[in-house]
Amino acid sequence: MNNHSSKKIWFITGISRGLGRALAEAALLRGDTVIGTSRNGEADIDQAQGKLHVFPLDVTDRAQVEDVVKKAYLLNWRLDVVVNNAGYGLLGAIESTRPEEFGHVMDVNFNGTVHVIQAALPYLRDQRKGHIINLSSIAGIAPVGGYAFYAAAKFAVEGLSISLAHEVKPLGINVTVVEPGAFRTDFLAETSLRVSGGHLEEYKDTVGTVLDKMGKMNGKQLGDPVKGAKAMLAIVDSEDPPLHLLLGSDAYNRAGAHFEAFTEEMQKWKSLSLSTDFAELATANAS
Repeated sequence: MNNHSSKKIWFITGISRGLGRALAEAALLRGDTVIGTSRNGEADIDQAQGKLHVFPLDVTDRAQVEDVVKKAYLLNWRLDVVVNNAGYGLLGAIESTRPEEFGHVMDVNFNGTVHVIQAALPYLRDQRKGHIINLSSIAGIAPVGGYAFYAAAKFAVEGLSISLAHEVKPLGINVTVVEPGAFRTDFLAETSLRVSGGHLEEYKDTVGTVLDKMGKMNGKQLGDPVKGAKAMLAIVDSEDPPLHLLLGSDAYNRAGAHFEAFTEEMQKWKSLSLSTDFAELATANAS
């Protein structure tokens, strides 16, 4: 059900490109206010019917995050929607990825999300309302070889979001973790995707295949970012927004196959799983 009866105040990280840009444009087009961030404090976005403010922000800098979120709140003394979109991908084999490479992808995609949430929550608690949207990925549900550390960061965002939803629901705050498939943005370009320095011949049929596929996919992705943005507007306007939102038929089908395989394996090994309980407690629980 749509309840967009008043203009919303958005705080969105990473609005210079990708789904963050598409979401900012969609919100502005309907007259909302967007307080966005980018690394350099610039974003080539038409204000349309709304109001746009852009701050420079490195989400890995906790002190800067706290300062920018406070400034964003004080612009209108309110934050309705907080969107953690800033992030980038990392491709490569686990064995050959350097600590500084996987440390940074975790720092941006996960720690940056934590910094924004912790900075925004005091304001949302005081309001007793708000909506936190964390951008994950289908990689955070059903990854394959070739981008393990990006997937690990998004898995962390998934777990954080689920726990956060339990904590803040009684305070009137909604949480949604969004899992997009492949969208036709510049995510696969050098500005948003990095490849680890090491390449081992032994992984050419697994990791190498994924790298090749990603290279050929750029500009041909299935997902329309404009439609993805409209879907996120719909959940913000909903009176009962979902905890999880898959975006794209590729994400939906891949998640379905993953959970079907998970359930089959769980049932196959059920007897072994249940065998580890203390016998007397297992008997009591069974009754």
